[in-house]
Amino acid sequence: MSEAERRDIDSTLAFHSAPTLLGVKCANLISFDRSEETLAEYISRFSERLSEIGFRALQLCRCRKRTLVYIYNERMLKAWLSLDHVSDFLTEYGYTADMSTEDMLKKLAGRMSCGSFPHEIGAFLGYPIADIKGFISNSGKNCLLCGYWKVYENAEKARQTFKIYDRCRNILFDRLNSGLDLFQAISKEENI
Repeated sequence: MSEAERRDIDSTLAFHSAPTLLGVKCANLISFDRSEETLAEYISRFSERLSEIGFRALQLCRCRKRTLVYIYNERMLKAWLSLDHVSDFLTEYGYTADMSTEDMLKKLAGRMSCGSFPHEIGAFLGYPIADIKGFISNSGKNCLLCGYWKVYENAEKARQTFKIYDRCRNILFDRLNSGLDLFQAISKEENI
């Protein structure tokens, strides 16, 4: 992989998963149009370096020239999925309390298909369950606010969350633009 390819993938990951990489959000999903070989090499390196600090990368779906990569903070995702209202929601889609996080992600990957996402994916991205249910019942229409997700309840709280996510993105891009690679940019200490 060339340095230019690595920096391009760093930028894509920073843009689409900054809140997760800076410890504010449990997970993000990124769509890549990279060759499978280049992306697989990068994800392997990414996983090796970041697994030490609790991050994982998982290919959820691949079709034609797109690959969906799920980046998650292992500890945060496990805590989020174990909340009663989240686990109750996921039981409606066949996820059980005795499933490990890895088993749940395997089931999610099995339910993925290119061009179609199972409704429960929002729970795996840390979206408010009320907004996921609102999206389902409104077929994606009539939202109060559209940002990182479609908001159906508590628009003001969502606006504040979106601002935090924007700040995370700005912080990571400032670090990348200063010459750091993504691993260095994530590892750098700074309050968000």
